[in-house]
Amino acid sequence: MATIPSVDRNSPAAEATFAVHPPVSYATVLDRGLASTEPLTRAGLYLSLAVIYFWFGGMKFTGYEAQGLVPLVSNSPLLRWFYDIFSVRGFSTFLGFLELSIGLLVLAGLVRPLAGALGGLLSAGLFVTTLSFMASTAGVFEPTLGFPAITVAPGQFLLKDVGLLAVSLWIATDAARRLRAQ
Repeated sequence: MATIPSVDRNSPAAEATFAVHPPVSYATVLDRGLASTEPLTRAGLYLSLAVIYFWFGGMKFTGYEAQGLVPLVSNSPLLRWFYDIFSVRGFSTFLGFLELSIGLLVLAGLVRPLAGALGGLLSAGLFVTTLSFMASTAGVFEPTLGFPAITVAPGQFLLKDVGLLAVSLWIATDAARRLRAQ
C-alpha cells in the first residue's frame, strides 16, 4: 500500500510552493463561482420576463385574447371601468401596447438601469393588479376540495403571478442598485 508523504510546511520548498500557489479555501472557490454566474442569472431573469411580456403582449392584439380577458376585467373593481372607455378589443389592444412597452423597458434594463428600474416597477404594478383578480373573479377556488384548493384556470393561472411579481421587484431593485453605482 502506497503512503502519501507528509509535507513539512516550514521547509524552504514548501514555503516557495505556497508563496506562488497559496491554498484556496472551498468558500473562496464557491464565492468565485457564484460571482461568475451572477451576470448570467441577471440576464436570464431580464430576458425571461421580457419574453413573457412580448408573448403575452402580442397575444393581446387577437380577438381570442381580448375575449379571454372579459371575465377577469369585468369583475375587477380596479379595471372594469376601462370597459366604459374602451371596447373589449380596444382595452386588450391598449393592454398589449402596455405589456410590449414594459417588455422593452425590462430588456433595455440590461444595458440601461433606469429603463430596468422603470420596467420592473411597472411590471410589479401589473402583477399586483392581476393578482387582485384572485379575489374578484369567480371560479378561482375549488369549493369541492376546500381551502386552499384552486382551479387550474383561472386559479393557478393567476397564482403564477406571485413569482412574476417577485422577479419584477428583483429587476427593479437590481436596476436601481446598478443605477446608483454609476
